[in-house]
Amino acid sequence: MAADRVPPQRQGLLSRVVAWLRAGYPQGVPRTDYVALFAVLHRDLTEYEVVLVAEEVLRDRADRDDITHEEIEAAVQRVAKEQAGREDIARVASHLAAGGWPLAALPEEQP
Repeated sequence: MAADRVPPQRQGLLSRVVAWLRAGYPQGVPRTDYVALFAVLHRDLTEYEVVLVAEEVLRDRADRDDITHEEIEAAVQRVAKEQAGREDIARVASHLAAGGWPLAALPEEQP
């Protein structure tokens, strides 16, 4: 993982996040879960860290073309601006929990 801008104490966290994603999504993360996944990841990771995790997870995809860091960064920024539904976040959170993700509580419902 190209984590040259990540403090050493955070590099272990990023490795664990990737391991949780692989355990929670053994067949790979479906595109339909990206928005909710980024919403969950942004709770604990910086934008740059989310990009690093996305790069690592994309390496596992057999159908990926050579995607550049800049393309992934732009996609993360674009998708992160979308609003994930509560049901989508709950679905993604359950996948991550299956892999051992230490989930924070789901956000309170808005009135």
